[in-house]
Amino acid sequence: MKQIITVFFLLIVTTIFSQNLTVIDAETGKPVESVTVFNKNNTTYAVSDEFGKVDISTFLKNEVLIFSHVSYAEYQEKKSVLKANNYHVYLSKNSEQLDEVVVSVFKNREKTNRIAEQIAVVSSKEIEKLSPQTSADLLSSVPGIKIQKSQFGGGSPVMRGMESNRVLLVVDGVRMNNAIYRKGHLQNSITVAPNLLDRTEIVFGPSSVIYGSDALGGVIHYYTKTPKISEKGSEIKGNTFLRYSSANNEVTNVVSTELRFKKWASFTSVSHSNFGDLRMGENRSHGFDDWGKVPFYSNNTDSYYNDTPVANSNLNIQRNTGYSQTDVLQKFYIPFSKDTDFKLNIQYSNSSNIPRFDKLTELKGNGSLKFAEWYYGPQERLLISPQLLINPKKKWMDKGTITLAYQNIKESRIQRKFGSLDRSYRKEAVDVFSLNGDFTIPLAAHRNLGYGVEFAYNDVASNSYGKTLRVKGNEIIGFDGDFAVQSRYPDGGSSYLSSAFYVDYRQDINAKSTLNTGIRGTHTVLKAKWIDETFIDIPQNDIRLDNQSITATIGYVYKPTRNWQLNGVISSGFRSPNIDDVGKIREKSGRLTVPNTELGPEYAYNFEIGLQKYFNNRKFRVGMNAYYTILDQNITRIPYEFFGQSTVFYDGDEYNTTDGEILTNYNRGRAYITGFTASYEGKISKNWKTSGSITYTKGNTLKSEEKGVPDEPLSSIPPLFGRFDLSYVNKKFEGGANLVFNAKKDISDYNLTEGIDNHDQTPIVNPDAVEDIDKYYGTPSWMTVGLYGKFQFTKNIALQAQLSNLFDEHYKEFASGVSAAGRNISVSLLTNF
Repeated sequence: MKQIITVFFLLIVTTIFSQNLTVIDAETGKPVESVTVFNKNNTTYAVSDEFGKVDISTFLKNEVLIFSHVSYAEYQEKKSVLKANNYHVYLSKNSEQLDEVVVSVFKNREKTNRIAEQIAVVSSKEIEKLSPQTSADLLSSVPGIKIQKSQFGGGSPVMRGMESNRVLLVVDGVRMNNAIYRKGHLQNSITVAPNLLDRTEIVFGPSSVIYGSDALGGVIHYYTKTPKISEKGSEIKGNTFLRYSSANNEVTNVVSTELRFKKWASFTSVSHSNFGDLRMGENRSHGFDDWGKVPFYSNNTDSYYNDTPVANSNLNIQRNTGYSQTDVLQKFYIPFSKDTDFKLNIQYSNSSNIPRFDKLTELKGNGSLKFAEWYYGPQERLLISPQLLINPKKKWMDKGTITLAYQNIKESRIQRKFGSLDRSYRKEAVDVFSLNGDFTIPLAAHRNLGYGVEFAYNDVASNSYGKTLRVKGNEIIGFDGDFAVQSRYPDGGSSYLSSAFYVDYRQDINAKSTLNTGIRGTHTVLKAKWIDETFIDIPQNDIRLDNQSITATIGYVYKPTRNWQLNGVISSGFRSPNIDDVGKIREKSGRLTVPNTELGPEYAYNFEIGLQKYFNNRKFRVGMNAYYTILDQNITRIPYEFFGQSTVFYDGDEYNTTDGEILTNYNRGRAYITGFTASYEGKISKNWKTSGSITYTKGNTLKSEEKGVPDEPLSSIPPLFGRFDLSYVNKKFEGGANLVFNAKKDISDYNLTEGIDNHDQTPIVNPDAVEDIDKYYGTPSWMTVGLYGKFQFTKNIALQAQLSNLFDEHYKEFASGVSAAGRNISVSLLTNF
């Protein structure tokens, strides 16, 4: 009896005097096990249990407690403050020490000081500060990335001189690239609204065996926001975002709601943006007074008819650039057990019609506008993705992620010429089914072995037809008949199947060096069938292309001292041609691209080195990454005689082989791309931060007498460019300034064969010249200055403002068809509830 009373007494005393604190993952809301808590003198310590609980009663009242875990940033706080916070501590994956930042882009969380590849991370705080109108604009702030725009409703990221289907876009572990991602310029990056993102991680170059095909230039991985569970019980949180921008009268509204419970959580966000016509800059420092101005424009719509162009009352307003877009994110998070989590990710993006500005400003031979209508129909993207995160902690698997996904993508192109009532429609729909499995095997400390599989099946439907308009005055009242139109892709249907496996190994050889290695096997099968032979007769009209490849990477990280890091990477990449490469038929600038049913894959062999120097306890970094990439059997467009047909008819026009008006994609031989990015970032004092970067790229084909390949520049190679930022932060105010610049690109450095560089969008210096190289100037240099400020009125209300292109400079980004925004004032209101 006496023993029972003693035990009971001890339980009461423990309950009254123990001080249990809960350590929580700031991203998921789940408890964190094995967190070591100690004081500065290392005289007292405690460890959190499997429920994240840790008894801190042995620490003194005013002591500073330090929380340490291998996967989280170190956290310090006074015990008295912890009590005021109800003894809840939230640990984050990020750290002020730049080499301690944790990234997930390699499918397994890794600190950047163990990664040999060039990477970049844009956090949610940085996204909020940048306040980009689209996710393409967000990427333009990343060192080493350039953005091209054919129309304002677009944005094609260029990485290391490669873009479109050579750059892999991923959202929440699901490959966005599909079978009709084209070689030219893409606008798909804007289908993920920046306000829905938690962070964006980028890997440069073809070294990531985890992602494989399409990642020759690199990987851009969008991570959308995820709800957290609550240890406190039921919680409802939310926020709103409202922004107005003067350069295009943009209005963006975002409403988000998060429901938190102990056993499940939900996050819902709806974003809607309405963009008006874009105003270009008025200050023409480059000296070309009329460049980019459009004196006449088409005011035709799908219901309004006008057979003549309309005079532009304000030459600095780019008519036919406005559009609207709605994005919806719904995500559920359910921890099934301590070792198993479930996420359901639903995303939907839909736009209005998006005018193709560069086509609507295209001129005929007599100098008048060619197109009365040319626009993309509503661009739709639906993603439904259940994901299972498991932690069995077995010998054959420590943890893993299984991701299923279904995507439905719809896009269309509608066009009609002035002087014609015939409107053509080309519509594409792609269904993508995918399965990813990514797993790790437990090894000794500082050794990571990962393996995975990937399957993706693309089903492509391409439909085309023509309608002759019935017009009454300026009103389109119906249609008078139908006519045949050549489809963009095989009209009998096409499919693209990709299957792959990979093994990835990372080991700390010693305290100063880390080895990164990996191997990937990929197999692709492409099938396509053409039926209608009204315009183009393809002898082999039912094809199957079967390709496979093994790629590998080896990287080495060496840290001779605490503040120096040297990286080296040797890697290979592989891209199998997709439906767009093999089967596309389209016209641009008077030249017609036709299919090549014998196209083969292209390969990349990459060599790169990196140097990082840290200062101020690793809170400031200076670095440089340089690379040399060999492209073998690189796919490029060349003049082509189409299966013996010297003449091809398309949309009422005639194209001749003898005049070089017919092109096709072709495995041309070898080429190289080389360049570097030098950058710095970090704190210069308690309140001041700064960052900056300069990127240089050069790319050329390698001359081949055997194949008749000349030495000429590659497409998509941007001129020297860079950005510098300076910011100040205190308790309630944050402000800063930035300088963005772009060097000149001479017309001699353009690729004039493919047409991807859009050299005809640069200033004309000699209108009577026969050759384009003598007629056009190239890209003029430019520089802009911007200001930024944010004031936190209360915990839940903040006002943010940006002034970009302060001096109202007129310029165009390299290869872009639309002039950039002039002076722009953007004001945002952020509220939490």
